[in-house]
Amino acid sequence: MSDVQFAAEIAKEAGRLLLQLRAQARSKAMTESELKDAGDRASQEYLNRRLVASYPDDSILSEEATDDLTRLNNDRVWIIDPLDGTREYSEGRDDWAVHVALWQSGQLIVGAVALPGLDELLVSRSEPVGALNRGMRPVRIAVSRTRPPQIVTELANHLDIEFVPMGSAGFKACAVARGEVDAYIHAGGQYEWDSAAPVAVAASRDLHVSRIDGSPLEYNQENPYLPDLLICRKELRAALLGAMAGITLQTT
Repeated sequence: MSDVQFAAEIAKEAGRLLLQLRAQARSKAMTESELKDAGDRASQEYLNRRLVASYPDDSILSEEATDDLTRLNNDRVWIIDPLDGTREYSEGRDDWAVHVALWQSGQLIVGAVALPGLDELLVSRSEPVGALNRGMRPVRIAVSRTRPPQIVTELANHLDIEFVPMGSAGFKACAVARGEVDAYIHAGGQYEWDSAAPVAVAASRDLHVSRIDGSPLEYNQENPYLPDLLICRKELRAALLGAMAGITLQTT
């Protein structure tokens, strides 16, 4: 089994386990908080067990585990988010995800994102997103359904934009890969596990991925914090980066 096939398999299976757990939550009278914790724990335990058994020499960076910095000296690091979007998951929504990515020798080489609520699985492979028929329609940008970042609000003063609210970071990023929206911009701070798998998927589909200043996204860093992110169709790259550069200059 290839690395991509393995990542796809465990992401999909973790998603299936999470759906089963959520289906049982009502009969067990679990609160939303208890369901969040149980989901994080169950998915983490499953993914960690499979990774350790199949790739004992690889390192793992996970939101739900203590960071072992020996990963910095390893050529292969799995970057996982066992449950991206705990709020959406606990509320019975569909816009949450499971992320599994593999970083090797300085770059992301594998990404698998399960969207269990939609019964979909996106993996990194050569599969370009279809051509965009711009016409007169606005740029559709995926934003948080509860707290759209200020920079995206500011963009509306420079470009014709339509906000498309949705849940977790991975779900928003994959909305670009699925062709549902044109871009996803985040400037409120994330961590490597929030974006590694979706970025690998997006890049394999010939989408633009970078920081909001156009610089590369770097993974397996000592501090896994990633301040910002842009995923968009390549034909929108110049317009979005240019507009965000102008906004940044105005606010500094």
